Amino acid sequence: MLRTRSPLRKSPIPGVPVRIHSLLIDLNPRDGPPVAETYPFMSTTTLNLDSPLDEVSRADFESFFNEFLNDRSVREQSVVRGTVLEVGDEFVTVDVGYKAEGVIRRSEFVNEAGEITVKVGDEIDVYLDQMGEEDGLLELSKEKADLMKAWEEISKAVERDETVRGLITSRVKGGLAVDIGVKAFLPGSQVDLRPVKNLDKLIGETHDFKIIKFNKKRGNIVLSRRVLLEREREDKKSETLKSLKVNAVMLGTIKNITDYGAFVDLGGIDGLLHITDMSYGRIQHPSEMFEVGAQIEVKVLRYDEDSGRVSLGYKQIRPDPWEDAEYKYPVGATIRGRVVSLPDYGAFVELEDGIEGLVHISEMTWNKRVKTPSKLVNIGDIVEARVLGIDLENRRISLGMRQLEQNPWEAAADKYPPGTVVRGKVRNITDFGIFIGIEDGIDGLVHVSDMSWGQRVRHPSEKYQKGDDVEARVLNVDVDNERFSLGIKQLHDDPWKSVSGRYFLGQVVNGKIVHKVDFGVFVEIEDGVEGLVHHSELANSSGDWQTTYVEGATIAAEIINIDVGDRKVSLSEKSAQDRARGGDMGEVLRKQGDSSAKFGDIMGDLSKRMKTRE
Repeated sequence: MLRTRSPLRKSPIPGVPVRIHSLLIDLNPRDGPPVAETYPFMSTTTLNLDSPLDEVSRADFESFFNEFLNDRSVREQSVVRGTVLEVGDEFVTVDVGYKAEGVIRRSEFVNEAGEITVKVGDEIDVYLDQMGEEDGLLELSKEKADLMKAWEEISKAVERDETVRGLITSRVKGGLAVDIGVKAFLPGSQVDLRPVKNLDKLIGETHDFKIIKFNKKRGNIVLSRRVLLEREREDKKSETLKSLKVNAVMLGTIKNITDYGAFVDLGGIDGLLHITDMSYGRIQHPSEMFEVGAQIEVKVLRYDEDSGRVSLGYKQIRPDPWEDAEYKYPVGATIRGRVVSLPDYGAFVELEDGIEGLVHISEMTWNKRVKTPSKLVNIGDIVEARVLGIDLENRRISLGMRQLEQNPWEAAADKYPPGTVVRGKVRNITDFGIFIGIEDGIDGLVHVSDMSWGQRVRHPSEKYQKGDDVEARVLNVDVDNERFSLGIKQLHDDPWKSVSGRYFLGQVVNGKIVHKVDFGVFVEIEDGVEGLVHHSELANSSGDWQTTYVEGATIAAEIINIDVGDRKVSLSEKSAQDRARGGDMGEVLRKQGDSSAKFGDIMGDLSKRMKTRE
């Protein structure tokens, strides 16, 4: 593209191109200075510049023009300096000191923001691709000029072992593309000291790079940022080692964050800040406190010169909240805190940053049926509790929530004094008794021995089922041990207290066999009173008597002994049958004399018999 300064005329010299003819006219302007002053080489030319053009031979003109081409600064395939003459809507016109101006597309001067970067009068470097011999066109390019300049600067940087600055533009296979004036390749392994998982986050960043491979002919440039970082790291490391020692407080930069801690760059040396050394309080992840790139002060806890490992602490440069915990949280004090953890055995409550107390499940509520802490509180809840104990050595505080409520056992003791009759449903059955619901969180136990005065109960489930409505009498309420004792048999008087008034020696009674043992059978005389018929006193004691006497069968037996103190009655089926066959009074008196029955019982029996005979 070009714009000529004057119309091209037909050459009067046969065979001389139009461009050469026009050049001769430009070389000898009528009103300008002598051409010899403008072009120094003309002072040595053999051509008479004042000669008319039609008198110049073809050979002389060609010789003159060749000298001109060798001396001029405007050459094809080179970068030339030009001046912006005009900035149009589509093209920018540039004067490079030639008879015709060249034009370059406006788009080559527009930056990323869409702004034009040149104005009229600016001097710029452009690349002259070629000059048309026939039409005098100048093919110019701003982009090619910039590219050639960039390659020249890069070549010089390689020779001088200098760094280059570039913009990371995109992600490519195996690494990143970088613009350093020309396109260069940054391998993923050369991006940083440590492998970078997400290379995309670096796009748009500008850094200094070291050229580690350069081939201008192939247009191949490979960069490294890691080399510069390693060099910088070594320089910093030597300085850091001068002040690195245990208990030293140093300034560092968070370099990487993991689940178990953060790596801090102290200046050429990385140290590990473990999550347990970040805060006296509870944190779930290091990212809750720190972020990559943040500068923090840390304390050197351990330094192994052989391995180069450095352990750091952050909480160690801050006051330990446990130092005055004993005074801030005395036993008996009521505190408020936030629930931060809920293990199966209770709830941890944060009293302040670094101090937590445990509310054991047994101290959360008076209701012993609650077995899961999450039934009562949730993480994040603000709760009140009472300090039950503090262990400074092990950094533990015991808390209780139920202590802030009225003790239902104290209320139960006042509400249900011994002797009170209560009614409730069977909530649980065990081998040793049944539990009856009294109130919410309070169950009363009826021990198997308190179910009946005399009836043998092998297992409580023989008489009761869950959900049964049962009436019982309060025997005792133990507030300290949280026990509520009940009795069902106590609803009625103890039949043994009046046994001596209802039974006497020699009396024949009818009863049901309720239990068999190796030495005899137990016969229920009345509810709560049983008597033993020893197998020697059975009518059919010979042979397999256990097969003859079955549970539930009714037999008649004579009372041969009564021991109220031991709650025992001895019976004899044989004597009952002998009496039925007409046994005499002497035999009765003999047996009574050998018994341990009370004198009143014996006399009462004899009196009745004497009246009967009268």
